[in-house]
Amino acid sequence: MPIPDYQTIMLPLLRFASDKAEHSLREAIESLADEFKLTDAERRELLPSEQQEIFDNRVGWARTYMKKAGLLATTRRGFFQITGRGEEVLGQKLSRIDAKFLKQFPEFREFQSLRKTPTTNDEAEEEPTGTPEEALERAYQNLRDDLAAELLAQVKQIPPALFERCVVELLVKMGYGGSRKDAGQAIGKSGDEGIDGIIKEDRLGLDIIYIQAKRWGNTVSRPEIQKFAGALQGQRARKGIFITTSDFTREAQEFASRIDTKIVLIDGELLAQMLIDHNIGVAPVAIYEIKRIDSDYFTGQ
Repeated sequence: MPIPDYQTIMLPLLRFASDKAEHSLREAIESLADEFKLTDAERRELLPSEQQEIFDNRVGWARTYMKKAGLLATTRRGFFQITGRGEEVLGQKLSRIDAKFLKQFPEFREFQSLRKTPTTNDEAEEEPTGTPEEALERAYQNLRDDLAAELLAQVKQIPPALFERCVVELLVKMGYGGSRKDAGQAIGKSGDEGIDGIIKEDRLGLDIIYIQAKRWGNTVSRPEIQKFAGALQGQRARKGIFITTSDFTREAQEFASRIDTKIVLIDGELLAQMLIDHNIGVAPVAIYEIKRIDSDYFTGQ
């Protein structure tokens, strides 16, 4: 089944705490994952930032919302238990608890007033199904995808020499090629058929990586990868990188995955994402930090 949203988790979480015992969030996460019959893959699925599991994040926010409404209470760091109000709510035999239901409690309304921008709309604002982190990360991912598309379109239009420079700077920032000067001399100097350049795998030059960098509009097919693989064999090379501004056919990808020589394929979409990751051709506009309470500070540890 799909991973439930944090509002769907609220009632099962309150039922989990109905024994009046003190529970950790981790206990709740494991119990609810079993209750919702989540697969191992669903339990491990991460937020776009890859910093936290989606289900863990949603259980955490379900707990936060019900704490703000007075249905759960923190007993000590990382632990919680049901309150008298929570027991009363369970006694109502509800089929669902969500943010709309929690608005009846003044503490929760105050909490919402602090985290939402006032609206002039006469209709009640609908509570989003995603957690705040999910909303933020979706917005970030949309901005990043738009930037990647714009960046790739720009890269496809630049002169070959500038494209080579982008490739060099990317590989150097990723830790290849030794110095910028060494890498720059390597690219485009070999003159071998099917090879555009060579670069050191590490700063000591213990191994060499051969490069094919093509600013193409057409999809790269299997024959191009075969040609590159043949050129690598002619150099007795074991490793190669094929970079293109377009993409690869399925046959090209399957061929690269089957041969003994290690060939890494980098298509236009991945190239754009890597350029963004290493701040090549882009510049930061704003940086937002997400912070949480430092419990050690307040407990004197």
